[in-house]
Amino acid sequence: MFRNPLTCQLASCAAKRIAVPRTVPTVRYLATVSPVNAVIRNHKVVVIGGGSAGLTASHQLLRSGKFTKDDIAVVDPAEWHHYQPGWTLVGGGLKKKENLRKPLEGLVDPKLKFYNQKVATFHPEDNFVTLNNGDKISYEQLVVVPGIHVDLSSVKGLSEALDDPNAPVSTIYNYNYCDKTIKTIEALRKGNAIFTQPAGIVKCAGAPQKVMWLAWDHWRRAGLYNSSNATSSPVHITFATGLPTMFGVPKYNAKLDELRQERGVEGLFQHDLVSIDGNTATFVRPDGETVTRKFDLLHAVPKMGPHAFIKNSALADQTGYVNVDQETLRHKKYSNVWSVGDAANLPTSKTAAAITAQAPVMVSNILRSMEGKETEQIYDGYTSCPLTVGDSKVLLAEFKYGGVPKETFGEMFGIDQAIPRRAFYHMKKDFFPWVYNKYMIKGTWGGPKGWIK
Repeated sequence: MFRNPLTCQLASCAAKRIAVPRTVPTVRYLATVSPVNAVIRNHKVVVIGGGSAGLTASHQLLRSGKFTKDDIAVVDPAEWHHYQPGWTLVGGGLKKKENLRKPLEGLVDPKLKFYNQKVATFHPEDNFVTLNNGDKISYEQLVVVPGIHVDLSSVKGLSEALDDPNAPVSTIYNYNYCDKTIKTIEALRKGNAIFTQPAGIVKCAGAPQKVMWLAWDHWRRAGLYNSSNATSSPVHITFATGLPTMFGVPKYNAKLDELRQERGVEGLFQHDLVSIDGNTATFVRPDGETVTRKFDLLHAVPKMGPHAFIKNSALADQTGYVNVDQETLRHKKYSNVWSVGDAANLPTSKTAAAITAQAPVMVSNILRSMEGKETEQIYDGYTSCPLTVGDSKVLLAEFKYGGVPKETFGEMFGIDQAIPRRAFYHMKKDFFPWVYNKYMIKGTWGGPKGWIK
């Protein structure tokens, strides 16, 4: 069987949940108003979320042949479904964002019941969910996959700078602003360009530097950056990360830091962006020290975390994510509750590729549970992040729990995936978006295991 990993990116390089401005009504927050005339509806499986994980899981369940029309319900308030891994490519000028979204309702199989509503509260002890319109949705099995919240307010001044068309500040972590990134890159002819990554969890941990390498490639080709003499180049590039390394997996970190040094990119490690004031960025270090830097371009990555309606529910652990067993993907307290993707507290990178490995395990275990059988399938933590590093090449990072490499092409052909390759670039740019839309969200793609029959 053909094997090939579906990536992140955004990540989740994951298309899960879009962070949108406060004025847009499709943001997923805990509802506070419930109408009096509530309706009770019954389903065998209720799936909370219509992103990458929600569509993949619901369609895999449907394809099992064990459910009839409306046995499975999908709950999501969004109008659009986004291929978020592509936003990195939009930021680099390689894709148009309008081509990376589709109406969500049109992607949900007609045999599934679709509730285009927000979730108000969970009632796991009584096996039902309350929607913000007051309706109660009961279930036998609950799949909680609403993604993660991108918090633009976590960096003071960021929202205002993003909204200002004249401010050289952008982010690829939001549909409304991802195309502003390439505009700021093309407009910069000289000065300091800073690319940030926050401490803590982000969707697709490699995406913050992917866009930096795409920008580096643009300036190099435009004659504005010379890696062999970076100090005299018109553009100066800095990667400011709240983390102590370039990447969390030692094998890939070594190569990425080698590239950083070879290309003359300054590294500010353990520098967490906290505010933006005009052309000044302020960072905080672990000891509390503040550091300010002037910039002529800033690509900012805000902090991310669980949605409030998950964090404030009985399903969450102390960090606010859905508390599941890392192997079976079943809730540690409620045996008929499951979670994968960005919303789950799994100790692995949050990517669309991770979902391709997680979903078949979860679906199999749900079906066995409904038949009164013990769970059988085990998730080993597999995830993937194809890192664009410029020069039309990609470093294809694949790993499992513990940061242990699990490389598809390494196992098949003995290829060292830490070496950037042009073939991986075309997989990232062309193959992955195609397989995502045609197969993954329809429930027929298993990532490294290939197509699901």
